[in-house]
Amino acid sequence: MTETTTARRKATAPKAAPRARRAKPATAAAKIASITAPIAEVSHEAVASIEKAADAGAKRARRTTTRTRRAVTGIARDARQAASGRTAGLVGAAAIGLVAGLAANLGRKVIVQAPTALAGDWLDGVKADHKLALSLFDALEKTGDRETGKRTTLLTQLAHALGKHAFMEENSLYPALREWGDKADADKLNHDHGYVKQYLYELDAMAKDSSGFLSKVSAFRADVEAHVREEEEAIFPKLHAALGDAGNAKLTAVANKEGFKLA
Repeated sequence: MTETTTARRKATAPKAAPRARRAKPATAAAKIASITAPIAEVSHEAVASIEKAADAGAKRARRTTTRTRRAVTGIARDARQAASGRTAGLVGAAAIGLVAGLAANLGRKVIVQAPTALAGDWLDGVKADHKLALSLFDALEKTGDRETGKRTTLLTQLAHALGKHAFMEENSLYPALREWGDKADADKLNHDHGYVKQYLYELDAMAKDSSGFLSKVSAFRADVEAHVREEEEAIFPKLHAALGDAGNAKLTAVANKEGFKLA
């Protein structure tokens, strides 16, 4: 083959297609963008849906709150109207009950203190109290061992009578006696009251059908009678004479006030 033929063949042969360039690898930023773009679009739509739902819920809540407020207001109004008559009645009944209770208590105090107050001045009142206590001793000493209920009742009455009397003396007569200058007698009489409380304590603790109950009552009475004689015959008459009319009137008022407190 000649060189001319070879050259001609090269000239007529088809040219080879150029090689395609290798694609450059995608950058990290591009990859992240390709991933986050759909998410961002979905998130935006989700947020919009949530906001829309929240707005609708808020509107429903406001409507519900308004209806509830109106309902509660109506119920309260109806309740006030329904209760107005009953409330007035209840308040009136309570007031009447309170007044009645206070009146009953006041009446009881007046009745209990009346014998002392109506006896005359303070010395006569003391004697009236003593007489009442001794009459309760009389009744107690007449009871039998089977009359336990009666003994309990009489002992309670005796304790109240002596307690009221002692409170009155300790808060009016004995201070007046000390003020007058007879501290020794005032202290001695006050000391006697301690043993009165001791007797009452022991008798209250004893079985009321005990064979020793009445003997204890008799010993108690003997000590009370000695105390009574000392007050009525020796100590108080001297104080009464020393105070004069004005002083005795003042002490009588104080004694009745103190006695009324525990009546």
